[in-house]
Amino acid sequence: MNYADIKTIDIQDGTGVRVSIYVSGCHFRCKGCHNKIAWDFNYGTKFSEETINYIINQMNHEYISGLSILGGEPLEPINQQALVPLVKKVKEKYPNKNIWCYTGYNFEKDILNKMYIEFPYTKELINNIDIIVDGEFIEEKKIIDLKFRGSTNQRKIDVQNTLKYGRLVQLRFGDEDRYELINN
Repeated sequence: MNYADIKTIDIQDGTGVRVSIYVSGCHFRCKGCHNKIAWDFNYGTKFSEETINYIINQMNHEYISGLSILGGEPLEPINQQALVPLVKKVKEKYPNKNIWCYTGYNFEKDILNKMYIEFPYTKELINNIDIIVDGEFIEEKKIIDLKFRGSTNQRKIDVQNTLKYGRLVQLRFGDEDRYELINN
């Protein structure tokens, strides 16, 4: 796996101050994507054990709330396999910091009912992620000041409670009354 960028102080891709990694490779190629350069699986820098250690070290500050994983597409199968050691190490070293993951895949249909069942590495990855923001970016549903997402169709899912209760636990972004309830 390659990655396009690592931000060591990020306040737009999840709650609090975060470390964020933007992985390379995406088959969705959403119209209006803000990160088209990361569609190419070969773009950027090779992800390695050194990359994991760098991220772990950058998270070693009280003001860092957690890790965000974006893309490209983190849940492309080849990217999932590379990300498993990262999320496991983050949870081991920082059990009180959360992990967010942004994906174009639909959480129930594509992840839980397919990949989670078929691939052991998906199960390992998902079992270590706290929040997934799912759904492809849809330019026609874009609103510039949405919280932690690009378009109103994207959902914030509490992964661990969804797994625990066996039903989708969707969280609010805090701007639904202003946008979704009026515009959808």
